[in-house]
Amino acid sequence: MFQTEFFSYLQLGLTHIADVQGYDHILFVTALAAMYQWHDWKRLLWLITAFTLGHSLTLALATLNLVSFSSELVEFCIPLTIFCTACVNIATLRTESSVQAFSLTPLQERSKYAMALVFGFIHGMGFSTFLKSLLGKEINIFLPLFAFNIGLEIGQILIVTAVLLLTVLMVNVVRLRPRDWSLVLSGAALGVALTLMLKTFPS
Repeated sequence: MFQTEFFSYLQLGLTHIADVQGYDHILFVTALAAMYQWHDWKRLLWLITAFTLGHSLTLALATLNLVSFSSELVEFCIPLTIFCTACVNIATLRTESSVQAFSLTPLQERSKYAMALVFGFIHGMGFSTFLKSLLGKEINIFLPLFAFNIGLEIGQILIVTAVLLLTVLMVNVVRLRPRDWSLVLSGAALGVALTLMLKTFPS
C-alpha cells in the first residue's frame, strides 16, 4: 500500500511537470538552463535545486492551506517568471564582449540562484492547485506531498538533461556559437511567455 501510493504520486509529479499541455513549467526550466552547457551541469544542478526548494516550500504550505493566493494571479505570474528569466538572460548576454562564448560572474551566478528560489515560490502555488485537486479531503497528505515533489524533481532533471543535450547538438554539430544558441532559447522563451501573459492577464 505504501509503495503503491508513493509511486503513484511520484508518477503524477513527473507527468505533471513534463506534460506538454502544461508547458509553462517546462519553458521556465528551459529558460533557466539556456545559459549553461554540458560542462556546467553541476552549477545548473544547484540552480535547479534552488528552484526546487522554492516550489517545495510553497507547495507544502499551500497544500496544507497555510497560504493561499488567487489562481488567476498565479496563472499570470508563472509566465511572468519565464519572461523575467529570459530578459535577464538576454541582458546578460548583450553585455558580453565575446561573441564566441560567455561566462557568468560570481555575482550573476548568485543572483540567478536567488531568482530561481523566489520564482520557485510562484510555481509552487501552481503545483499546489493540481495536487490539492487530487488529494481532495485526504487526511494524511505528507506521503503524497513528498512523493509528488520527488516526481517533480525527476521531471526537472530530465528536462534539463534534454536541454543540455540539445545544446551539445547545436553547438558541437550545427556549430552555433554558445552565446547565439543561448539567445535563441531565451528569445523563444520570452516570446511564448509574453503571449501567455497577455492571455492570462488578470481582468
